[in-house]
Amino acid sequence: MFGMSVFQSVLERLKTEEDGELTSMDDAPVAAPRARAFAPAFAAESIGAAAFGAVERAYFDAAFVEPPPPPVMPEHLHRTSLAEVAEELALTDDETAATLAARRRMFAADNHPDRLPAEFRANATIRMKLANMLIDEAARQVREAGMAS
Repeated sequence: MFGMSVFQSVLERLKTEEDGELTSMDDAPVAAPRARAFAPAFAAESIGAAAFGAVERAYFDAAFVEPPPPPVMPEHLHRTSLAEVAEELALTDDETAATLAARRRMFAADNHPDRLPAEFRANATIRMKLANMLIDEAARQVREAGMAS
């Protein structure tokens, strides 16, 4: 019964017991299988006393695990002014629509509120709003420069 789940091994044991009953009572009429009462020591018998003790100890040990320390906000999320975000983006006059889109994706990879713990989302939202505003303005200027030429 090695390599089987507990449920499979119990089914095999019940099947073996049933087959043993039928062979000893060949002349008995075949009836529907009767329901078996749940034995109180069922878990200990099927898993094994030593394994059950180990499972029980692991359960109680896990119940008293200290929670992990709260996450520490990355330093860049403290930078929430327009000038600081503009400095990080480092937008230049020779940007194209493609480079602006790439900068937006790179900035969002580290700053998007959906990717961060709840405690950091307020700062991340401010940073993303500022970055989007700056990139949108740069994109507008690129479009206007393209129409003018």
